[in-house]
Amino acid sequence: MDLQQLRYVVAVADTLNFTRAAERCGVVQSSLSHRIAALERELGVRLFARSSRRVELTSSGTAFLVGARECLAAADRAVADAVAATGVVRGQLAVGVIATTAAVDVPDLLQRYRARHPDVQVVLRSGRSDDLAAAIRAGELDIAFLGLPEGERPAGVETLVLDHDEHVLVVPAGHRLAAATRVTLAQISGETFVDFVAGTPARAQSDRAFAAAGLVRDVAYESGVVELITRLIGRGLGVALLPSAFIRPLVAEDPGLSLVPVRDGPHRMEYLAWSRFNPSPATRAMLEVLGVRPDRQPPADTQQGENFRPGQPETVDVPKPTYRVTGHRR
Repeated sequence: MDLQQLRYVVAVADTLNFTRAAERCGVVQSSLSHRIAALERELGVRLFARSSRRVELTSSGTAFLVGARECLAAADRAVADAVAATGVVRGQLAVGVIATTAAVDVPDLLQRYRARHPDVQVVLRSGRSDDLAAAIRAGELDIAFLGLPEGERPAGVETLVLDHDEHVLVVPAGHRLAAATRVTLAQISGETFVDFVAGTPARAQSDRAFAAAGLVRDVAYESGVVELITRLIGRGLGVALLPSAFIRPLVAEDPGLSLVPVRDGPHRMEYLAWSRFNPSPATRAMLEVLGVRPDRQPPADTQQGENFRPGQPETVDVPKPTYRVTGHRR
């Protein structure tokens, strides 16, 4: 058994097609099929059930695939570590981002990272904060930008507070509250709301605020897509509470929407999260671009996130702000 055979198995498992798997691996199909058949003879089990029209993993193949992926990941990591010792960073960096990330200009960050480390393949994944944190713990993501209700931290990952933000009320420009200087949750609890899907961290921020105030509201429309939420609001179908740092730039370009501060509205924390367990060279390189030193523990009284400026160019003349890196394993 060798690594190339493992790569062939993973390619077939991913594509469920020997022809496409061979194209992906840059070999002819007959060679790939021959190597997989030889591996099956060596193992004494069938990894794939196949016919002229269909390919599926067998139960043995499903079990084998887990270890195959782990072996390939370890081999790729060994290569990346060896190359990194020469000062060149290679490999893959998997980055998770929530839809309402505001503390970091992600495209700008990735552009700066690519300029420094052009040999790293960056894979971007969008999702819920809890799912992204779980993916870091499972080793499926290297780093992620999260947003959680105030006072809640992602568990089992290293975190850095990037920003503390408050929600604002988003209403149609012609709404009765559009010109209000400030409102309370009690004043808006009777409105029809558009919000994120129930059970998600993004939705929990508003749900908890209303529950803490002893109020019940009507959420008529749920969506995980911010653009759809704002379009529904613009059509007069409801109002929403959204993080101010994220929504202000969008509303500035949309005269059909207005923002109203909320005196007792929800708050959220934006976090940078990563696994401190043997981070890859590509992960360390991203943390360095962000100004984070994962191997250093700042003093306990360091103010987190207060001066975080991920878009600020690094210079040798200006001292960098220090951030508190916190680990949470439970």
